[in-house]
Formats: sequence, structure tokens, C-alpha cells
Amino acid sequence: MSVKDYVTVRVGGQLFGLEALSVQDIFYPRNITPVPLAASEILGVLNLRGRIVTAVCARKRLSVPERGPGDPEPKAVGIEIGGDNYGLVVDHVEEVVKLDSDHMISPPNNLPSRWAEIIQGVFRLPGELLVVFDAKRLLTSEVGLVGAVA
Repeated sequence: MSVKDYVTVRVGGQLFGLEALSVQDIFYPRNITPVPLAASEILGVLNLRGRIVTAVCARKRLSVPERGPGDPEPKAVGIEIGGDNYGLVVDHVEEVVKLDSDHMISPPNNLPSRWAEIIQGVFRLPGELLVVFDAKRLLTSEVGLVGAVA
């Protein structure tokens, strides 16, 4: 039995999880400075307590339609990968759940190509599925890029 904590977030109504050990901060992504010529899912950079953070739009990364007008303000999940700081901008940050990794199901073979390389697995929760991201692949892999060749 290998119990891990997962931070759960929503993007376009779907429940996703990130290993809690990879999450540094939860914050509102404000005062973002656009980066010229950056990929479309890169919203820009911001200063978070003295650290330069690259804001990455989870909706664009996952090819989910854009947020509607009047939707609540998005939040960002702060993650450091290889010394670089990222803020994954999501619709909602929900809670931390403890789950037994032995109950994780392998990702289905019929996933969209943009999702197949960035998903570690799936948990069946009461009433819905929790799709677990590989944070490093999600934020740094070319697979997730909008417009990338699948």
C-alpha cells in the first residue's frame, strides 16, 4: 500500500490531480506580463514573492475551450521543475485527497493524443474520475503544446 496526497483541481469541469509533493503554492495569477512570441498556452510571467513564474494556461495546454465571461477568477498551482517556476492556471483548486497508488488505473488507450503523454493514471472516486497529471510532462513536454503535431 502506497498512499499519496493529491491536490485536486478543475479544468473545464474535469477533475484532475497533481501529487501534493510537487505543489509549492496556490495563488491568484495577477499582474501577468505577456511574453512576445511565446506559445499560446504561455500567458506570460509574473513575480511571486521574488520568484519569476511562467504562467501556463491549463485549458489551452489540454485543448479545452476558453473560460466564459462571468466565470470565477482562476487560480494557479505553483510548481518548480528543474529550477524553473511555473504557475498552472486552472479553473478551481479544490482539496487535497489521500489515495492509495495501488488503486490507480492506467490511462485508457483512447485518450486524446495531447493527454496521453501527460497523464499518469486515473482514480475512480464516488461520482467521478480523478485524472492524475505528470506535472513535469504537463508543463515542459512538447506533447501538450497547442498546435503541436500529434
